[in-house]
Amino acid sequence: MFETLSDRLTSVFSSLRSKGRLSEEDINATAREIRLALLEADVALPVVRDFIAKVKERARGEEVSRALNPAQQVIKIVNEELIEILGGETREIRFAKNPPTVIMLAGLQGAGKTTLAGKLGQWLASQRNTPLLVAADLQRPNAVTQLQVVGERAKVPVFAPEPGNGVGDPVEVARRSIEHAERNNHNVVVIDTAGRLGVDEEMMRQAADIRAAVTPDEVLFVVDAMIGQDAVATAQAFLDGVGYDAVALTKLDGDARGGAALSIRHITGRPIMFASTGEKLDDFDLFHPERMASRILDMGDVLTLIEKAQRTFEEEEVDRMAKTLASDDDFTLDDFLEQMGMVRKLGPIGNLLGMMPGMGQMKDQLANVDDKDLDRITAIIRSMTPDERANPKMINGSRRLRIANGSGTQVGDVSGLVTRFFEAQKMMRQMKNGGMPGMPGMPGMGGGNKKKAKAQAKKAKKGKQRSGNPLKARQQEAEKAAERERRREEGGPGQQQMPDLPPGLGGGQLPPALGGGKMPDLSNVDFPKK
Repeated sequence: MFETLSDRLTSVFSSLRSKGRLSEEDINATAREIRLALLEADVALPVVRDFIAKVKERARGEEVSRALNPAQQVIKIVNEELIEILGGETREIRFAKNPPTVIMLAGLQGAGKTTLAGKLGQWLASQRNTPLLVAADLQRPNAVTQLQVVGERAKVPVFAPEPGNGVGDPVEVARRSIEHAERNNHNVVVIDTAGRLGVDEEMMRQAADIRAAVTPDEVLFVVDAMIGQDAVATAQAFLDGVGYDAVALTKLDGDARGGAALSIRHITGRPIMFASTGEKLDDFDLFHPERMASRILDMGDVLTLIEKAQRTFEEEEVDRMAKTLASDDDFTLDDFLEQMGMVRKLGPIGNLLGMMPGMGQMKDQLANVDDKDLDRITAIIRSMTPDERANPKMINGSRRLRIANGSGTQVGDVSGLVTRFFEAQKMMRQMKNGGMPGMPGMPGMGGGNKKKAKAQAKKAKKGKQRSGNPLKARQQEAEKAAERERRREEGGPGQQQMPDLPPGLGGGQLPPALGGGKMPDLSNVDFPKK
């Protein structure tokens, strides 16, 4: 969603990196580019004005004038101001002292309240809570059924005493849900309320009545991040008519300009608590202002990636893979398949790479990343026998044809995978053994591959092997004899311990001056001074 804004800001900062000092003209030009970038991203005009004023004031101050790298200092200022606009600190749920904690969702129809209720329920359950979803949207056709389906997928119970579709009293349903939660030991109640295509008095009155009936601990305003400038007007209308404590942004994975996220917090004074970034129930988490600002400035979001991995992987899986990589055994195709499966659990590869710093400059390459390529690799490996996975060197032409037919791929795909695997295996081996010549313990920088060095020394010492073929063996012996004869005639060094060579050339005993016999005692000899 923030690609356009990120691209503009990245280009602005790249032009500053060549500056030794920032002049007033540089600061004004940078502020002008940032202003255009924010306006193009649909950020509200009052927000843009305040943001630019703060950035210019700090850029003119001593923190930039004394900085060794003014460009980095300006990036730091923009990053801090973005964090401030987005809320400063992460806002978490305020749980009631006496359960159940009641969370009420409000917003326009189509903003994604029902889906977000299911995501919130699953997220709460993962935090060791026992949530209950309440179907209080009795106007929209099949809204109750939709919440029941979402609740079943999220494995969260749903309280739905009325069929909906215009039948039933939503205020009474909300009131009864609290009693039901207390009887069944649910510590959190999430109430899904009705919305309209636009702001109207009836919707506001119904939402206000539900709030008065259940006195929720948290009222979340659910807003579609793709509606642009209208998000600010709608957020202000709900704040005046119903009131809410925090905002939940949906559809952050869309291709809209994303200015709503930067505007709502500043205009309404209410923090953004949750962000929904996809269609799956797992695409939901707390909104972290500092991480979002970092992603906008193409600095990555490694913390979110780490947390996602911690939630996804079992500790036993991680320990087993770590032991495999640290062992003396070679990295096999089974290990590779297991690693790839672990990565796939985290979600689309393009999204994962997008969390890495600097990946905004590789958008075209990321767009070409296709998860189907990993599916093809998986199919190829699973078409191999256990012996072939353990020892890919045995995969000859006929085996490659069989594997290709079994996986629905081409022989060239199988050959390419095997070749790339051998390269990866070689790298893993170098990392385990300390690497290449130079620096011990560094992959490719060496000094630690003792086994390989020992084997090479042994091979050099052993020399040329004698052939098992009798004819070749006799020929080798004849060649050696001819070489010895030639060296003897030329007076060159021959083989040691040959009796026919004179002393000093490999035969007999060397003279005392050259190391043979006993050296005379020279300790009492007075040598002349120079």
